[in-house]
Amino acid sequence: MKQNLHPEYHDVNVHCACGEVWTTRSTKKELRLEICSKCHPFFTGKQKLVDSAGRVERFRKRYEKKPA
Repeated sequence: MKQNLHPEYHDVNVHCACGEVWTTRSTKKELRLEICSKCHPFFTGKQKLVDSAGRVERFRKRYEKKPA
């Protein structure tokens, strides 16, 4: 069997931009994330619509139900 084939595996702290910190194992020394499961809209249910140039409003106006 070959010697020194696998990288070293460390206990590391993972830091999210929202301030959440947890410990896991990785080949890297430190992990920094922009978004985690505590702040991701899919997991929190607080999804924000980013409306650029009124696209959402035009969609709603076009496909809204018209009174009979």
